[in-house]
Amino acid sequence: MTEQDKIRQEIKSFITELFLMGDENECPGDSDSFMKEGVIDSTGVLELVAFIEDKYGFSVEDDEMTPANLDSIDNLVIFISGKLG
Repeated sequence: MTEQDKIRQEIKSFITELFLMGDENECPGDSDSFMKEGVIDSTGVLELVAFIEDKYGFSVEDDEMTPANLDSIDNLVIFISGKLG
């Protein structure tokens, strides 16, 4: 399993448990927008950021809190991988 695969699985597990009541069938596709699909709202984004900071040990700066970084599983994997370098 690659590092990106591991990150992808951790994100899916977090989203499934916190936002989808454990229902894996409701998990959005990797490129689906969380906001457009109604999976995560603005408060949920803050919970997602707290998870990322805690899990991966870096701070998400205010200017990094954009849909390009946080609005899909694919975007999150790229963002987190880039921060972990």
